[in-house]
Amino acid sequence: MSVTPLAAHVSTPSAPAFRGRIGRDARSGHYAVPRRYRLHLSTACPDGLRIAVAHTLLGLDDSCPATFLPPVPDTSDGGHAVLRPLYDASAHRYSGPALAPVLSDDWSGRIVSTHAPDIIRDLARRFGHGRLELYPRGAESEIEAVERMCAQGIEEAAQRAGAAGADPAERDEALGTLLRSLGALDRWLDGRTHMIRHQITAADVELWVTLVQLDTVHRHHLDAAAVQRIADHPALWDYARRLTADPAFGAHLDLDAISRRHHARCQGLEAAGAAVQILDWAAHAAAGS
Repeated sequence: MSVTPLAAHVSTPSAPAFRGRIGRDARSGHYAVPRRYRLHLSTACPDGLRIAVAHTLLGLDDSCPATFLPPVPDTSDGGHAVLRPLYDASAHRYSGPALAPVLSDDWSGRIVSTHAPDIIRDLARRFGHGRLELYPRGAESEIEAVERMCAQGIEEAAQRAGAAGADPAERDEALGTLLRSLGALDRWLDGRTHMIRHQITAADVELWVTLVQLDTVHRHHLDAAAVQRIADHPALWDYARRLTADPAFGAHLDLDAISRRHHARCQGLEAAGAAVQILDWAAHAAAGS
């Protein structure tokens, strides 16, 4: 079943610094060998949270260990000092910040990828071993549609709707985009347990993390009336509540870490919506523990 109509307001994100892929065999260079690769991520970061949830759903603690980083980067350029040797080994005279997430190759001491969607796909396809099909056969276009919708229809629209100093008309237009996206998702999820299949897929991981960000980060820059309109999508938020009660999701949800990361990076103004929490994420996560 296609969900393309839900993704009317979407765009492709900019390319990250490293885009290596894990292949099937030795001819690929980076090929799948248990315990060859390592994840470096912070669950306070949305991409890190996506990877952590997928990693748990796939049961990859042994085959691809994860190293968890502090929520707030510790270098002046916004990077993690512990990742600097990997970046220096991977790109001659690399001058950018040493950002997470990172999938590294322990054999070479270099970075394979910093692109979260590729990392999750490779973990699922090369190490999942049928435990859970995050990318069911024939579902790739639907998953990509959900990813694009979350990126622009929710994330980007919420940022523009809460941008300090923005023209009121532009903020209203962005809020309209956000509400239309949420409304389409609410209608789509009415009567459904999961986003595109009868099981958890990568589309559910993507949407859940996006909703976490909407309520724990973007909400702080919206007025109370806007947040109340966002909250008025019962099927969507019931869906978020159910996934949060799943330990594979809720166990990685560190609200304090998300708050510290947000306040360390954010230069915007807090608005009245900061006081209007949509979900009690901690309570629902605890219920599933």
